[in-house]
Amino acid sequence: MSAVNDTKFNSVMFLLTRIPGLEDIHLWISIPFCFMYVLSIVGNSVILFIIKTDPSLHKPMYIFLSMLVVTDLALSITTISTILGICLFNSRRISLEACFAQMFFIHALSKIESFVLLLMAFDRFIAICNPLRYTSILTPPRISKMGLVAVVRSVALILPLPLLLKRFRYCRDNVLSHSYCLHPDIMKAACSDTSVNSIYGLFVKVITVGLDSFLIFLSYVMILKTVLSIASHRECLRALNTCVSHLCAVVLFYISDIGLSLIHRFGNSSTHLLQIILGYIYLLVPPLMNPIVYSVKSKHLRERIIRAFV
Repeated sequence: MSAVNDTKFNSVMFLLTRIPGLEDIHLWISIPFCFMYVLSIVGNSVILFIIKTDPSLHKPMYIFLSMLVVTDLALSITTISTILGICLFNSRRISLEACFAQMFFIHALSKIESFVLLLMAFDRFIAICNPLRYTSILTPPRISKMGLVAVVRSVALILPLPLLLKRFRYCRDNVLSHSYCLHPDIMKAACSDTSVNSIYGLFVKVITVGLDSFLIFLSYVMILKTVLSIASHRECLRALNTCVSHLCAVVLFYISDIGLSLIHRFGNSSTHLLQIILGYIYLLVPPLMNPIVYSVKSKHLRERIIRAFV
């Protein structure tokens, strides 16, 4: 009996979705997608290489940035096969096991990125509100433990999702809403009661993205309170300027993440195109923009990059 169930499980296939109405020009659409992937992978790799090879950048701020860069790189590599496969070769079919694996890595990496953004906010909070204890609080062993907590928390929370989905029976026409696999999409394709998955997915979203974004907001309230107490206007602007790049990364990540979650839960058929566009923004824009923003706003990093290539 189990052998029969395993056969049915392995034979299930999903169909990934292209951009509706633009099927005839998907080959042309693949050009900007390829450009975005190349730019994000090259940009993040350059920043990671510069931070690794330059001892003057081995500081907590840049170590946290390297964590963000590694996460963005992994997220780009996880989705590049299915998105470009659809655009270039019209390869829409994906097996259930491959879809589960991609879903696990996308969600786990997204939760890691959320925690890393929280760590970067904590770094700015200590640097501005308690600068004299900055190096004693953010020691390399402590930073390593923080990075380990980010990975363990994300894997522990996301691992039950594919295990819960594996229990379900799936309908014959399993058409997903995106060019990659997400938990809400797979859950909707099941021909079973998915209330447990829905409740657990909401719990994971609240305990990760909800809690992390609230703590980031709280840290910036404390930062703003400290900065406004500074007498010198120039020192005030200098302190705030160190937070601009991180704020850009936070806005890019959380707006797309929370927006996509809300549309999946409360959207209807009329928002399908918006759901697809937000899905691409959620996965493609942060890995593309983060290295550009940090290279422009961080003077030390920009100087090292220029020195390395010019």
